Amino acid sequence: MKKSISGIQQMGIGIPNVHEAWTWYRENFGMDVPVFEEAATADLMLPYTGGKPHDRHAILALNLQGGGGFEIWQYTSRTPQPSDFKASLGDLGLYICKIKSPNVAKAFQEFDAEFKISSQVESTPNGLKHFFVNDPYGNIFQVIESDEWFNNKSKNTGGVYGAVIGVSDIEKSKKFYAEILGYDTVLWEGEGKFEDFGSLDNGGDTFKRCILKHSKPREGGFSQLLGETQIELVQNTTTTGQKIFKDRFWGDLGFIHLCFDINNMKALQAECEAFGHPFTVDSANSFDMGEAAGHFSYIEDPDGTLIEFVETHKIPIFKKIGWYLDLTKRDAGKPLPKWMLKSLSLNRKK
Repeated sequence: MKKSISGIQQMGIGIPNVHEAWTWYRENFGMDVPVFEEAATADLMLPYTGGKPHDRHAILALNLQGGGGFEIWQYTSRTPQPSDFKASLGDLGLYICKIKSPNVAKAFQEFDAEFKISSQVESTPNGLKHFFVNDPYGNIFQVIESDEWFNNKSKNTGGVYGAVIGVSDIEKSKKFYAEILGYDTVLWEGEGKFEDFGSLDNGGDTFKRCILKHSKPREGGFSQLLGETQIELVQNTTTTGQKIFKDRFWGDLGFIHLCFDINNMKALQAECEAFGHPFTVDSANSFDMGEAAGHFSYIEDPDGTLIEFVETHKIPIFKKIGWYLDLTKRDAGKPLPKWMLKSLSLNRKK
């Protein structure tokens, strides 16, 4: 059996106050359905935490209109550190989180003006309407149009639709994201100055820019919910980008990883090794987050950006009555029934 990818499960976000952040993400991005919340020790990420385990509090929350979720992550045994420089477009790593929207104009009109970066709705080179905002912690989000939805479109935004990733060699990165993650179709690519980047730091520089999608439909239990996604690679040709997480720990402030929900971790491991990107972290079997469980691993893209893989084993459907779904007893390639995924709304946090 080959590996398969269900979609982007979540963007990991290092935060100074996990509950304060979750409130903001619920109110502004509709991330109101918790999959798990747990305080524990992160003892498997030693290559990225200074060789020592550290305590943390994490919440994984979803927007059930469709798209990936947020893993909102806070150190509790140390103070999470900011970068010692202000990251800008073209710096290396996860710079912007893409959030899908059914109505970009309405989302822009109704978004809190305090957090808008863009002064107006812009268009990407391939014609998608979008605008940029930041959260209270300086993390940047691109609200971008999408016509693919899992559930009703009553909210102005859905979940995670992808990421804008700063790279040092766009051709090398295109190969990585195509071979391992399936982003093998170029929606648009070019080089120059881009009007729709104008509101961002260093947005007036010259860039190589490539917008990718996956040609193969995503497969697996959560594929209908997580949906189609895009990866946008940006290489600054005016100046050399710095690593956004230089001299910092995973879990410090900012976008800490991009996580994909997958099936068949062993096949994926062999594939990653064959392409020269072996696992740098492997939970080896099943991790237990109390309310959810699975098998996770990490690899690095050519610039060291962390990509997480999770093979989900258990999720809560309705916590109050102890209704949990054991995914190890299901056909891994078959989508879960929509009614079952929609039942996650029983856990909604208002």
